[in-house]
Amino acid sequence: MDKRREERLINSVRMLSAEAVQKANSGHPGLPMGAAPLGCVLWSDFLKFNPADPEWPDRDRFVLSAGHGSMLLYSLLHLFGYDLTIEDIRQFRQWGSRTPGHPEYGHTPGVETTTGPLGQGLANGVGMAVAEAHLAAVFNRPGHPVVDHRTYVLAGDGCMMEGISSEAASLAGTLGLGKLTVLYDSNRISIEGSTDLAFREDVGKRFEAYGWQVLRVDNGNDTGAIRRALQTAKEDLGRPAMIEVVTEIGYGSPAKQGTASAHGEPLGEDNLEDARRYLGWTEAAFELPEEIRTLAAESRNKGKQHQEEWNERLEAYFAAYPEMRTEWNRWFSREALEEVLGDAPLWDVDKADASRGTSGEILNRLAQRLPNLIGGSADLAPSTKTLMKGRTDFSAEDPTGSNMRFGVREHAMGAVTNGMALHGGLQVYASTFFVFTDYMKPAMRLTALMGLPVTYVLTHDSIGVGEDGPTHQPIEHLMALRAVPNMVVYRPADARETAMGWKAALQSRSMPVCLVLTRQKLSLLEGTGDAALKGGYVLRDSPGKQPDILLMGTGSEVGLLVEAALELEKDGVAVRVISMPSWELFEQQTLDYRNSVLPPEVTRRLAVEAGAGLGWPRYTGSEGAVMAIDRFGASAPGERIFQELGFTAEKVALRAREMLE
Repeated sequence: MDKRREERLINSVRMLSAEAVQKANSGHPGLPMGAAPLGCVLWSDFLKFNPADPEWPDRDRFVLSAGHGSMLLYSLLHLFGYDLTIEDIRQFRQWGSRTPGHPEYGHTPGVETTTGPLGQGLANGVGMAVAEAHLAAVFNRPGHPVVDHRTYVLAGDGCMMEGISSEAASLAGTLGLGKLTVLYDSNRISIEGSTDLAFREDVGKRFEAYGWQVLRVDNGNDTGAIRRALQTAKEDLGRPAMIEVVTEIGYGSPAKQGTASAHGEPLGEDNLEDARRYLGWTEAAFELPEEIRTLAAESRNKGKQHQEEWNERLEAYFAAYPEMRTEWNRWFSREALEEVLGDAPLWDVDKADASRGTSGEILNRLAQRLPNLIGGSADLAPSTKTLMKGRTDFSAEDPTGSNMRFGVREHAMGAVTNGMALHGGLQVYASTFFVFTDYMKPAMRLTALMGLPVTYVLTHDSIGVGEDGPTHQPIEHLMALRAVPNMVVYRPADARETAMGWKAALQSRSMPVCLVLTRQKLSLLEGTGDAALKGGYVLRDSPGKQPDILLMGTGSEVGLLVEAALELEKDGVAVRVISMPSWELFEQQTLDYRNSVLPPEVTRRLAVEAGAGLGWPRYTGSEGAVMAIDRFGASAPGERIFQELGFTAEKVALRAREMLE
């Protein structure tokens, strides 16, 4: 691209961004204006993509971790030929538009991940690079690089301040992710003012310590230097690269550039006019020069050629290795998943065990049948039972491995796993102790927001953890996750329900599933099984008679309900026991089904769960009651804590009798 056209392209990004923010009277013009040169060089000369097929498997991935600068991404998508019109740009931040305030995956063509909470995108990029490295190691053969793409992340000062970036960057360096490049938009400004207020570290030295290749461009408007740095980054395949590009926030606005006010507010009409004069911009608002309007068609032609060449390489690969066509299809479709879902013996379990133990058994059965199953824990695999036997560890030395060792990095683990799922081709899971979802929650929320079918294996689910005490005993965590839209929380009562939890996770296409599992052993309960997939069902009933009372619960407490029902029945009380492993799955059932489980005319209802009671009244109603824990736990053997806090069959039966008086 000649120098004049490149300058016009850069200023197109600046002006479109500033105009959209001004029209919306809301947004962040500073980053797009300052980072426009590095964005344009990357998209013009380095990024491999096809605007006509945003899902092309071998495309490069571009992640805007500094998601508040969304107009940079929307401008680039429009200019380079994606299905994003100038009218979409004009509707920035408006109801129903395809250009929301922060990029949203699945909402705007070409947006690879949902960003906004700073640092998440950088960690997503690490996950995408992990996925590329794993798939390349599994599928590529000499002379046939059918998986060969890069991940680029644009991050800002705020991203670098967030702890998740440190966690993810440390992991990326350890794993030697050489096809990951982070462009650090170092503009030294945050909302409160200069970053010197709270952030004076040498970020480059930090990343060098993580094992990254570190490069620096001192002038963010020097497109030649940006181009050379990107090329240098590509040539080192043994290390991820961080390119610090020193930019001036709001560049092009004489009154605003370099100031905190350029970060998150419109320039103002007068300053917008000054920017036009400063940049020599004569086009009307939301209009582009002729030589820039032709770029979209050129980009689509270039992308089409890239993808056609890849299609030819893929067919040549299949011709040379015909057995790999079947394997490719198993990884990149639901074919293998459908096979295991229909494999009845796989789901059969008949041994009493802690639900974490049963989960580990099912996971290892799946590992023998799902070649693209990959995941791990935050340094807890022996306790969460999430190590796949017979599989190696994913590492810099062996990227074919599929046991992920995330280290003690729960937050990064969640976001890296999101990136792996976003990439495609993999069935992913992540695991930690349930209480540590506190550390992972921001990433889990984005899993749900993006509708990613990630499986979270969350063990040590209650006061049953015992001696480790209240720091390790979840209380409010079930309700916290149940409050997240589009997330399935599943707490099984025994081994058979646990197996069905994994089945529910693999059936899910657009919701993450959290398997909440015990440390302590659970008895096998009569009547559990496939019905658990409905989220709630009648486990034990009063034959031939309407129940006097409904006992409902989840997990280890369901066994207490069965014991209590036996005691109550001795007194002639008609009892229905309802296992409710997942409220979310239950709410997906028809109203008739839900009423058949919870008859509206039976108003005496008792819910029992070893966690916060908030939320249960939706099922117990105004005449019902909840036995729950609205205090922290204690350090003692788990059985003793259950007794001291009133979670025994005798106490459940006593409470039921009181309700029936």
